[in-house]
Amino acid sequence: MRVSNRPLIIDLAFYGVAALFAGATALWTTLDSHAQWGAIAFGGYLPAAICAAILLAQPGPVWRRRAFVAVGAALAVTAIPLVFMAIDRAAGISGRAQEEVLVVEASGARLLDTGSPYLHADAIAALPEPLLGYNPYQPGMAVFGIPAALFGEHWWTDARVYFLLAAAACAIAAARLLRGGPGSALNPTGAGKGPLLRAVQATFVFPVCALTFATGGDDMPVVALMVLALAFAHRERAFAAGLAIGAAGALKLFAWPAAVVIAFLLWRNGDLQSWRSLRAINVRRYLAGFALPVAATMLPVLAVDARGFFDNVIAFGLGHGVVTSPAQSPLPGFLIAQYVPSGDLIAPALLGLAALVIAGLIWVRPPVTAASAALWCTAGLSAAFLLMPSTRFGYLLYPVVLLGWWLPLRDAVAGTVTGSLFQGLAQDDEAVDELEEETGLGPSLAVEWWR
Repeated sequence: MRVSNRPLIIDLAFYGVAALFAGATALWTTLDSHAQWGAIAFGGYLPAAICAAILLAQPGPVWRRRAFVAVGAALAVTAIPLVFMAIDRAAGISGRAQEEVLVVEASGARLLDTGSPYLHADAIAALPEPLLGYNPYQPGMAVFGIPAALFGEHWWTDARVYFLLAAAACAIAAARLLRGGPGSALNPTGAGKGPLLRAVQATFVFPVCALTFATGGDDMPVVALMVLALAFAHRERAFAAGLAIGAAGALKLFAWPAAVVIAFLLWRNGDLQSWRSLRAINVRRYLAGFALPVAATMLPVLAVDARGFFDNVIAFGLGHGVVTSPAQSPLPGFLIAQYVPSGDLIAPALLGLAALVIAGLIWVRPPVTAASAALWCTAGLSAAFLLMPSTRFGYLLYPVVLLGWWLPLRDAVAGTVTGSLFQGLAQDDEAVDELEEETGLGPSLAVEWWR
């Protein structure tokens, strides 16, 4: 059987373009941490591209070697620069971490000392660097700063190390779920190895994600928990899906739109005519799972410091802090807010309008599979980071990771439907047409191309 070279050609192009990006970042960025990442990551992407070119000349299946190259590249462009910069930072060298790392670690220390990870606006205004006093995250994010608060500043207490470990644990769990779960890794109705490899590349090798892991990292466990929630939803484990997306929502408000999409997924797939139906029970379980981590992290903080939460998460997020957010990439929302008359009102209005339009579309045509839910999450979060008045190009990682995991989600959906609903039935053209009417384009068109 002839084996297609297309996956290796895609790998070669991916690693080659990524090497160019890393080299350009090392040469031209004005941020020390980004320059450090670019210099190290160039030495990871370029050998990976060379290995992909060598594999193109090898006959027969090469999936294991492709996977080995991908894992090596992930270590070289994500874990190694992260550890190097964490060691330098612990040794007192400045410019080896972005502000969010410092903010998360300071919020962890405050959480242990006062029960709240926040400072009030008047206390922030009195700081030498007021920007570092703001903590725009949900209370749960402070958990990643607790190791540094307990054990002091070492490379292994750096918050980025725990961002990476949390994201990796979520990705491994999602992959096991989509392959068929524990004990059934060879389940023929699960996702294929090729789409899962692409998802790993999107999460840990794609330059924007690797750069984020090494220099900041706070967004990565959020998007990884979204992926895990979608994988649980695919396996119809509603309470676990709620826990995963609730944990993401306890870290960042950015995860809350995804929680709404997954709720629509469970609602659409159930018969809600009877509140006692199995699907209705799943919806209630999902909501209970979501509420648990959110309430466990928010309620204690709101009880002792509701004003701190408002000053940091609400007021600062809407641009009413004592300093403005440094997230000012020239995307539509920022440009409108800065250069259009009354733009500070127009940009939030456009963001709200986009949210209403997407919510209406989801209401009319809700997602029927976890794969389609991933696409809805991608659309919603892309609209958000494009139209937010304070935004940055780094938020591109959300659609990149979600689209990367759409591949195994779609592959798992197609395999499960074919293997379960159509088991024992003749796979005639009419049956295939019905399958594609229900789930969209089959894997031969939408997934197989990227394997």
